Amino acid sequence: MKYYIIAGETSGDLHGANLIRSLKLRDQEAEFRIVGGDQMQSASGQHALIHTSEMAFMGLIEVIKNLRSVSKNLKKVKRDLAEANPDALILIDFPGFNLRIADFAKKIGLRVFYYISPKIWAWNQKRVYKIKQRVDHMFCILPFEVDFYKSFHYPVDYVGNPLLDAISAYTFEPDFRKKNKLTDLPIIALLPGSRKMEIEHLLPEMVDLYFKFPGHQLVIAGAPNFDISLYQRYIGDLPIQIVFDQTYDLLKNADAAVVTSGTATLETALLNVPQVVVYKANPITVAVARQVIRVSFISLVNLINNYLSVIELIQKECTTDAIAEELNRLINDPTHRASVLENYAVLQEKMGKPGASGRTAELIVGYLSESV
Repeated sequence: MKYYIIAGETSGDLHGANLIRSLKLRDQEAEFRIVGGDQMQSASGQHALIHTSEMAFMGLIEVIKNLRSVSKNLKKVKRDLAEANPDALILIDFPGFNLRIADFAKKIGLRVFYYISPKIWAWNQKRVYKIKQRVDHMFCILPFEVDFYKSFHYPVDYVGNPLLDAISAYTFEPDFRKKNKLTDLPIIALLPGSRKMEIEHLLPEMVDLYFKFPGHQLVIAGAPNFDISLYQRYIGDLPIQIVFDQTYDLLKNADAAVVTSGTATLETALLNVPQVVVYKANPITVAVARQVIRVSFISLVNLINNYLSVIELIQKECTTDAIAEELNRLINDPTHRASVLENYAVLQEKMGKPGASGRTAELIVGYLSESV
């Protein structure tokens, strides 16, 4: 079978790579064309038509600023998709782009599969009607999404969460500290996000924590799609280390973490690292979002547990002083730290076991076989 897979950001690239490996195990004649990042390129052995680093724009203002690039990417993928004529188009999250591609794909008669549902339960829930029209099969990774779609009479497949696959398959580096020339001081991990906008807004607040925790060393998890110079712009002469492609090792060795809202909050929880969740963006973007978002939390940890499991600091609340206050509690207050870890145990019970990539690949191959 010929598979065309599209992921528009770093987390989707990771899950797309694992899905490609699982499809190869179940379809010996699998061929791939991809829109994705380094990990999907490695797994498929193919060069990406467009790399994720050219696609990950987030927020109303950021998207408007880059409309020309978005339009160019859409046209490029549509042309290539029509030429490739795959047996299956597999879309991974990234709804602003992927739902437009799904519409085009259905018009030219392609089978459309969606792995990792867009967060339409958070805002603009009417998009579910577009999904029903454009997507043949939806594969959900969050337990509550099944009931959400059921309320719209749209049956979906719950496959578990692919982060469990990624973590269970990861080989941790026993000499992480030595390899990265880190000291024996306890580590505070800084995860400023995988988008330039996130780094620009959040890294300055994170870097200033250096002056608040002299007994710790700060280590930044760098996004693979950015050069070290972007981070150095905010670090200056401070002795703050940056590591690339070692986020799980960093978290495994960390005493606590400051994490930008997104997939990383869930990864941090699954690795049992106490965290404070932060987010800051263009004020207009946030103002618009607050008018339309229908959920009580922004972090996946709190959304899945459906109660405040980790502290969230958003926009004006997201200051170095506020972050430091919560970090101090996580590090030095045994009762508070234990409470967060208990919340993680609840989360892990809800998440279930690894195998999402394999289950999704099996369902896709099965659905395609039925149609044949």
